[in-house]
Amino acid sequence: MAVSFSIKGRPIRFSLKWLKPPPSPPDGSMTLFEHLRELRYRLVIASLAIILGMIVCGFFYPWLFDLLTKPYYAGITDLKANRPEAITALVSNGLSSPFTVALKICMVAGMVLTSPIWLYQLWAFVVPGLLAKEKKWALIFIALAAPLFAGGVLVAYVVLPKAIAVLLNFTQSGVTNLQDINLYLSFLLRLMVVFGIAFLIPLLVVMLNFLGVVKAAQLRKYRTYVIFGTFVFGAVATPSTDPFSMLALAVPMTLLFLAAEVVTHIHDRRAARRLALAGPGAVPHSIQGDQALRELSESDEPDART
Repeated sequence: MAVSFSIKGRPIRFSLKWLKPPPSPPDGSMTLFEHLRELRYRLVIASLAIILGMIVCGFFYPWLFDLLTKPYYAGITDLKANRPEAITALVSNGLSSPFTVALKICMVAGMVLTSPIWLYQLWAFVVPGLLAKEKKWALIFIALAAPLFAGGVLVAYVVLPKAIAVLLNFTQSGVTNLQDINLYLSFLLRLMVVFGIAFLIPLLVVMLNFLGVVKAAQLRKYRTYVIFGTFVFGAVATPSTDPFSMLALAVPMTLLFLAAEVVTHIHDRRAARRLALAGPGAVPHSIQGDQALRELSESDEPDART
């Protein structure tokens, strides 16, 4: 689609051809400049999607602001139940602080709203270098990563009021605790990201197992250490000193890890059964792609005898 108009007799053409992805070679091989052009296109599309998402979220900014500040006020309610004399409030310091808060909230909400688009652009940039089986698992990973990440964010949102009440409880009597809204939002978003990424770790373990990098026997051998490390991570990652926040992160991570271990055991048994049926000289499917790449590279090498 192209639109032509002129300014002071000078023709100007406006075309939307740049929205089409650059052509990809049939064999998936690209030069360095073709990779850079592909990367530029993917970054432009992802950036435009996030900007449009920010604009859309701007119309819902009052609702988003109430949603993100609700855990703080819920924590204050819990604090007042034990310490009615406590004085605390959210404040905005600086002339440009309200605009910065609005921009930060809309940007994060826009990234969440348009996550399927920029995740697809990321996958589309990586996919030419993957084998057929790896492409399938990459799509499954993206499909499962979004709800798991959202689940971690939701758990963090639920845990946050209790964490706020515990932290503010350390305020000495007679001291007014004023919380800068920018620092509070940074704290909230950082906690949500930590919980979301933590919920993705078991999925990453399963994907590594399906690609032949991690075996179920290794997970069973180090299960105790992993569970212990999970609780240590939960204690370090959660901001409050109460055991509830730590358990809210550690228990779901442990259950997800155990579920991932079950999935890896089932996958390894099926792979061993297929390998046994194929015969003693069969190559495991997880390394067939690497062997094919080695054979292809060896066939391209010039004969040393010539």
